[in-house]
Amino acid sequence: MTDAAELDPEDRKIVTLARSVRARNGVAEGAAVRDETGRTYVAGSVSLPSLRLSALQTAVAMAVASGAHSLEAAAVVSEAQTPAEDDRAAVRDLGGPETPVLLAGPDGAVRLTVQAG
Repeated sequence: MTDAAELDPEDRKIVTLARSVRARNGVAEGAAVRDETGRTYVAGSVSLPSLRLSALQTAVAMAVASGAHSLEAAAVVSEAQTPAEDDRAAVRDLGGPETPVLLAGPDGAVRLTVQAG
């Protein structure tokens, strides 16, 4: 577990944003990504009869649709113990294999940081 005080302020920001969208929308997970210019994209999981996307996949898609060329970092707030491989793949596609993916619990405490690759 990583203490919030140990996080870079920009990483703490995306964890906070991911936690907020999860709570506000009442979804299973929330995510936020930061692009190469410092812009952030925040999303919750999408569960429609014809479309299912994790929160992190949705945030990456929003970044791409907004013109982002790469990612600096990603965060997901979930009950999960590890980031899903599909989520890491989405981050890797835009950010590269070394892009950090922070996984935090619903309380906002970062449990794990892994590289997308």
